[in-house]
Amino acid sequence: MTSSAVPAGIGSSVLGYPRIGPRRELKRALESYWHGESGKDELLAVGKEIQEQTWLELAATGLTQVPGNTFSFYDHVLDNALLFGAVPRRFASLEADLDPLDFYFTLARGREDFPPLELVKFISSNYYYRQPELDEQTTFSLRSEALLDEFHRAKEHDVELRPVLLGPMSLLMLSKPGPEAAEGFRTLDLLDALLPQYEALFEQLARAGATCIQLDEPWFTLDRSEEELEKFRNAYDTLTNAPLRPRLLVTGPYGDLGPALEILASTNVEAIGLDLVTVRRSAEELAAIPGMRRKRLYAGVIDGKNVWRVDRLATLEYLQQLYAVIPDLVVSTSCSLMHVPYDVLSEYDLDDAVAGRLAFAKQKVGESVALARALKDGAPEKWRAAGSASAVLPDEAVRSRVAAVTDADRARVPYAQRRLAQQEAHRLPVVPATTLGSFPQTTEIRKARYDLGQGRLSWEDYQKRVHQEIERVIRLQEDIGLDVLVHGEVERNDMIQFFAEQLDGAAVTRNGWVQVYGSRAVRPPVIYGDVSRPKPMSVDWVGYAQSLTDKPVKGMLTGPVTMLALSFVREDQPAKDTADQLALAVRDEIADLEAAGITIIQVDEPAIRTLLPRRQSGRDEYLDWAVGAFKLATGGAQPSTQIHTHIGLSQVHAVVEAIENLDADVTYIISTRTINWVLDSLQDAGLSREVGPGVYESRSARIPDIDELDDLLTRAADAIDIDRLWANPDGGLKTRHYWQLEPSLRNLVAAARRLRRRAAAEQAG
Repeated sequence: MTSSAVPAGIGSSVLGYPRIGPRRELKRALESYWHGESGKDELLAVGKEIQEQTWLELAATGLTQVPGNTFSFYDHVLDNALLFGAVPRRFASLEADLDPLDFYFTLARGREDFPPLELVKFISSNYYYRQPELDEQTTFSLRSEALLDEFHRAKEHDVELRPVLLGPMSLLMLSKPGPEAAEGFRTLDLLDALLPQYEALFEQLARAGATCIQLDEPWFTLDRSEEELEKFRNAYDTLTNAPLRPRLLVTGPYGDLGPALEILASTNVEAIGLDLVTVRRSAEELAAIPGMRRKRLYAGVIDGKNVWRVDRLATLEYLQQLYAVIPDLVVSTSCSLMHVPYDVLSEYDLDDAVAGRLAFAKQKVGESVALARALKDGAPEKWRAAGSASAVLPDEAVRSRVAAVTDADRARVPYAQRRLAQQEAHRLPVVPATTLGSFPQTTEIRKARYDLGQGRLSWEDYQKRVHQEIERVIRLQEDIGLDVLVHGEVERNDMIQFFAEQLDGAAVTRNGWVQVYGSRAVRPPVIYGDVSRPKPMSVDWVGYAQSLTDKPVKGMLTGPVTMLALSFVREDQPAKDTADQLALAVRDEIADLEAAGITIIQVDEPAIRTLLPRRQSGRDEYLDWAVGAFKLATGGAQPSTQIHTHIGLSQVHAVVEAIENLDADVTYIISTRTINWVLDSLQDAGLSREVGPGVYESRSARIPDIDELDDLLTRAADAIDIDRLWANPDGGLKTRHYWQLEPSLRNLVAAARRLRRRAAAEQAG
């Protein structure tokens, strides 16, 4: 039996694994179930197959410890909340009437009368989770049947799993006060009520034969208050004194545990997992922490968020240094491997110079096993002969252009002057209504794109079909009454991939799917070399859309920092240099769009906070170069060209302060139902630009009514001047259906018009 009880000495493991299936089996099964095309039994069977395939394959690789409870039908944070019975109060009335699986999906996806839980970015990753809602009346009750069932099934296959859970502190801190919560309620107020449920689960798993449990505490790789650190200490003092429990592995993925590490080392937890990719602590530093030498160290030396092969010799040397001072060591990953694709060997047409430098999830498991063996037995001679994978040759023209950038290239004429020029050019109504770019992609368009790639459709025929769909999207928007239109991004598979396919220095994969949330997955590009734009990328499509209408059509581009954040990026040069290379490509595209008569251009930066350092140290430096890259991209635009951007804030007020510095003319903000904090932030920041706080969640199937949208827009108008307010969804509409999209947008336009009429009446009175 492969056991989760690693013998003292040297072992290998990973902190988690992809769960959508090697060929996105879960996506297809989920969407088939949601659309009523298949039943519950079929969906459960697919989930069970993915679950079992994962731990059987991991056990077969030679890992000395296999993680369990890594599968989810939608989101592991929501799973953890429901494991402990944390049902949001506003959904409680539904639970008795719905099948447990349907109730789960209602929490995640909502329905007409029940908005879903909020979709929030997970730590410093490109994954989004559904945020649990808690209040002072929340009661916890252990619901461990599914977890125990998996553990027993694995034992029947001679695999002992190490169940993976969110630690109690991070579970509470990843949650938020629900709408019924009393003023002043904090989710951590529930810690004392939650800990006994963890203890009860420990006992159940111990009696089932588990010898180790993994508790992830990513929230403590952020700056934490003294009170929070003290609660952290008390929580693990309590849990380690549970009457009957397996060994506890507490991990700090996605960053450095900071002062929380010293606290953990002083408790009776048996094992600690560290992200040693983000912050590579020296062996001497770790050995100097009291109690650390007596712990089992899960050394996270393999990057769980990027796709480059590990430098085996340098990493082995580092592991040897660690092993010399902490002689109970497991070679592991920095975080779960859910953030990387399954298998690089499925990428049969990647250039060898690129593919040879890559390691996806399967290869990273192999690296963990190989490094552990080398730590025991010494490095194989072939490692020394192979050396490190070499980087591609530099593009000196690109590097010279970046080196020649000046501060003047990152500046436009003052905003007050631009605004007058733009008002004259566009003559838009008060509270103009628009969308943020993408419209649903029909089956016919997807098939046409696939047939083009397979050589079964000529470029001319493909172009004709895309033009037909663009015209349909334009006519629909005109009929709905939107004021600024989009071409719908009909020709685009994914916003990042679309541009990466047309950039030198970037590569795209065929099967490199990574889960974003639920059934949504993307294929992040691989930026492997110096980036440049050989020719215009979007001009023909947007220009065609503009030729169909007298209303302005926005050019739709992805910003340089978002391209950086949502790609797998080279690590052999500073990120800011790669960002500037991307910025110059965007700058060239803006110039070509202007030449084609496009006077409103949206440069999306929804992922600008993804790269924000986890701790306060380094944030100012990051925001300086991130904002600088955006300004380099847009700095060449004409004064009459209105630059829009789309920012994902997710309650990080430091980024709100950076909006003004971006110097965009209009900024759209992801906010959805929890708009209050956004409006407060806008008032506090004293923004002078135009703003569109997203007033309905574009990723939900729910259709907001006119009164709800009117209320949100009215509250927004109270927070900022009405003549600086835009009405828009909080994201693109690609994942929606037209039967959802049309009434939602019609209601949005109606609400904006209501607000205009009231404002006109007040002005006249």
